[in-house]
Amino acid sequence: MLAYKPTPIQEIRNEILDRSRVRLLVKREDLNHPYVSGNKWWKLKYNLSEARREGYKSILTFGGAYSNHIYATAAAASEYGFDSIGVIRGEETLPLNSTLSFARDRGMKVTYITRQEYKDKTDEAFLRTLKKRFGEFYFIPEGGTNKLAVRGIGEFGDLLRETSFDYLCVPVGTGGTLAGLVGGLEGKSTVIGYSVLKGSDFLFDEVRQILALSDFKDYGNWKLEIRYHQGGYGKITKQLLAFINEFETEQGFSLDPIYTGKMMWGIFEDIKKGHFAEGSTILAIHTGGLQGWGGFKTTG
Repeated sequence: MLAYKPTPIQEIRNEILDRSRVRLLVKREDLNHPYVSGNKWWKLKYNLSEARREGYKSILTFGGAYSNHIYATAAAASEYGFDSIGVIRGEETLPLNSTLSFARDRGMKVTYITRQEYKDKTDEAFLRTLKKRFGEFYFIPEGGTNKLAVRGIGEFGDLLRETSFDYLCVPVGTGGTLAGLVGGLEGKSTVIGYSVLKGSDFLFDEVRQILALSDFKDYGNWKLEIRYHQGGYGKITKQLLAFINEFETEQGFSLDPIYTGKMMWGIFEDIKKGHFAEGSTILAIHTGGLQGWGGFKTTG
């Protein structure tokens, strides 16, 4: 079993919240594991168990050069006793960055494919060529979202039902975490996903499809905010960087620049616009991924 540390809920104190009469809590899932943090722990939990049950020795997955998923999968595979293979988008750049150095140090075999080849990452014929090269492996898709991952997130959502809140907020990349939370909460509260992708209208249909494929009921109590992506995945602005730095100074903990920073920015913008009812409580999920700062060392 992948080690898990129970995580606290921390209340945010800020004059904007006081003026708006809105309470903001953060579920600190970034603290659930030193390396497999946040939603990655829940996404990998049942995938690792299934890989072991089916007798696989190796796990293969895809990601970018600074991927939280690559980082977490390498750590989880090592802890579970699996070999791991990380197929990275783009050309090799030496020396390895902090993410890929960590993955390699945890035993992951890091290999590279072109951006054109990367478009075929879920194609069965392409996966067969990888099996000829690496042998049999248990496949986990980019970002970790599949039926077993959504099952794990749903379990997390079920646990959250014991907490009192009116809105649940989470950053969104593939849509798997949002879908799992909607399913696990079983209609409790309004669930808001803050997309980190530019042009992410497709996610509305994607979340519905994930819910259906995962045998979860769509309670219709969710929505997507697609305006706070700051230019797209992996993009960061000076304004966002200043917000994240101020937040850390005031609250005493960090947000990552790819996911939770954009979500928290969006939450505060929506509070200022009056999108949250007075007297309501927001619970935001810190999905971890703080290693993502490695790609922004020269930012600012």
